[in-house]
Amino acid sequence: MVAGSNSINTNPGALVALQNLNSINSNLDITQNRVATGLRVNNAVEDASNFAIAQGLRSDLKAFDAVSQGIANARGVTSVALSATTAISDLAGDIQAKITEGLNAGNTSEQQAILQADFANLVSQVNTFISNAQFNGQNLLSAASVNIASIANIDGTTINVRNGSTVQAQAVTLGVQSISSTVAALQALSFIGTFQQSVNTVLGTLGADTRSINFQDEFIDSVRDATEVGLGSIVDADLARESARLQALQVQQQLSTQSLNIANQRPSVLLSLFR
Repeated sequence: MVAGSNSINTNPGALVALQNLNSINSNLDITQNRVATGLRVNNAVEDASNFAIAQGLRSDLKAFDAVSQGIANARGVTSVALSATTAISDLAGDIQAKITEGLNAGNTSEQQAILQADFANLVSQVNTFISNAQFNGQNLLSAASVNIASIANIDGTTINVRNGSTVQAQAVTLGVQSISSTVAALQALSFIGTFQQSVNTVLGTLGADTRSINFQDEFIDSVRDATEVGLGSIVDADLARESARLQALQVQQQLSTQSLNIANQRPSVLLSLFR
C-alpha cells in the first residue's frame, strides 16, 4: 500500500490524476491551435530551430515578391517600348513609299506639295509614338534614355535592359528631311534606309531583353513556388492526423477528469471509519 494513501492531508492519486490532466490539456491546446491555424509550428517555443528556418523562408518569399514586382515593371517598360518601335517600323514602310512617290518626275507642284504634307504627317506620327512609349515614368526610346538595370533575384543580381535612344535621334533627323522636290526626295530616300536599320536594331535588342525578362520571371516564380513548398513541409500541420489526435485527446481529457473526481472523493470515504 502506498504511504499516505489513507491521509486526508495528502492525496497521491489526485496529484497524479491532476498532473495527467494538465499534460492532456497542454497537448490538447497545441493540437487545437494546429487545427485552427493549419500550422504544426506556430512559434519558437514549440520548435525553435524549425521556426527560425521558417521565418527565414518567409523573408525570402517576401523578397521574391519584391523581385517579381521589379521584373513586372521592367517588362512593362520594354513591352511598351517594343510596341511603339514595332509601330514605328511599320510606319517607316509607309514613309518610304511616300518618298518613292515623291521621286516621280511627272508629279505636278501641287501633287508634290500634297506628298510633302503627307510625309510630314507620317514623321509627326513617328514622334508621337516615341513620346507615348512611356511606362511608369520611363521611356526607352527617348534620346535621353539610358540602360536600365532591373532587379532579377533576391541576391541583388540584375538584368540589363538596353535603351533605344537612337530611334528618337534618327527621328529628329528624319523630321528635317523634305520631299517637296524630286531632288529632296532622293536625299530623303538615302536616309530612310538608315532610319529603318536603326529601328530594326532597336527592335532586336528590345525583343531579346524582353525575352530575358520573361525567362527570369518564370524562373523566379518556380523558385518561389519551391520555397513555399519547402516552407510548408516544415511548418504545415497534417490536419487528418491532428483531427484524429484531437478526438483522442478529448476522450483522454474526459477520462482524466473522471479519474481526478474519483481520486478527490477518496478522503471522504475515511469519514465512514468514524461513524
